[in-house]
Amino acid sequence: MATAAALAACAVQPPAAKPPALGTAVSAEEVARWDISIPPSGAGLPRGGGTARQGLQVYEQKCLACHGAKGAGKPADPLAGGVGSLASKTPLRTVGSYWPYATTLFDYVRRAMPIANPLSLSDDEVYAVSAYVLFLNGIVGEDAQMNAQTLPQVKMPNRDGFVDMSRR
Repeated sequence: MATAAALAACAVQPPAAKPPALGTAVSAEEVARWDISIPPSGAGLPRGGGTARQGLQVYEQKCLACHGAKGAGKPADPLAGGVGSLASKTPLRTVGSYWPYATTLFDYVRRAMPIANPLSLSDDEVYAVSAYVLFLNGIVGEDAQMNAQTLPQVKMPNRDGFVDMSRR
């Protein structure tokens, strides 16, 4: 009997006068400005490019204070080294030893670095510093041009170290 009364009470609730006002609709242009994710395929990489030689200058000005000389770390995590250490008792997870795609490096640097001023690097600076970090890890040469065509082609040492759950 109580259940029937509760159901009847719910059935006679008047509809809300108007939906809650949670803000304004976001335009497609506004969404596009924030939708800067870069997948492993490299889709959406911007124009521009850079080499490790150019990246050294960017690194020294904007990364060295946190990541140390040649990506050795301190106070922030190291960026280079550790290849072959992941199965050891003391794995060193760096861009070179752990990250499966070079496009992830571009994506992360562009959106999150420098830590005190994210989204401040130009696309050319991001390509150049990405090339420099890849060079420090022995993955690309010092004069290799990283851009929207070449970066997705970089074969990272741990690319096959992850299980692709999207294909299961």
